[in-house]
Amino acid sequence: MSLFAFVVLVPSARGVYYAFTDWDGLDPDFALIGLRNFTDMTNDADALRAVWHTLLIAVAITVIQNGIGLLLALGVNSMIKTRNVLRVLLFAPAVVTPIVTAYLWRNLLGPDGAVNSLLGAVGLGGWRQDWLGDPGLALWMVVLVVVWQFAGYSMVIFLAGLQSIPREIYEAAAIDGTGAVRRFWSIVRPLLAPAITINLMLSIIGGIKLFDQVYALTGGGPGHATDTISTLIYKDAFTLGEFGYSIALAVVLTVIVAVVSAGQYAVLNRSERAAS
Repeated sequence: MSLFAFVVLVPSARGVYYAFTDWDGLDPDFALIGLRNFTDMTNDADALRAVWHTLLIAVAITVIQNGIGLLLALGVNSMIKTRNVLRVLLFAPAVVTPIVTAYLWRNLLGPDGAVNSLLGAVGLGGWRQDWLGDPGLALWMVVLVVVWQFAGYSMVIFLAGLQSIPREIYEAAAIDGTGAVRRFWSIVRPLLAPAITINLMLSIIGGIKLFDQVYALTGGGPGHATDTISTLIYKDAFTLGEFGYSIALAVVLTVIVAVVSAGQYAVLNRSERAAS
């Protein structure tokens, strides 16, 4: 407990204290400024935009990643002969370091990258884009990269839930003439509720805290088109030297994660109990 307090609690408390100061990260002399850092956020267009981007990315990743992960899990849970190979291949991107994945995709999506070269080779040159340089596309390219990497991770969790369902239940439903869609909605979905809860919690929290992929792919650009709270914290602290303000942003991020996680857990836990 003492070690936990020394490593986690004390630094966290000091961090919250600095959020109420004008500390620049270097000068030992700084002043308490009360809530000014927090009130400044309400007038900071970059901060408000970063909050919106953070929530948009988190929701998009959660919906798309878990939708694809569930479909993949249903596919590899069948009796096809290559199911074990497919499970390995689909899960493989999740074990690669996110920063490595991001740099790989940055090269693929560059103006002269493999994606544009492939489009030109198959006669779709009109579709060539500056995928990471277009403010209207860059944010969705970030979502694409994250979903590509972690859909297999969600698949594994869903697959574990599917394999815990006794096969006799499927057979009884098939004998009763229940269609595939009705069988999934009435039988599989309720029994899969714990896996759904875990996946949604992990996805939404990971999406809110997302930093590595955004910074490696776009650096928050073009302009501020892909800035999230995490990237803005980094820029304000290490580029602008506004440590007090950046720590205040970190406090806001912590509150958002806590509130969203608690609310999501309460809703999903209630749904899980209703389904059981």
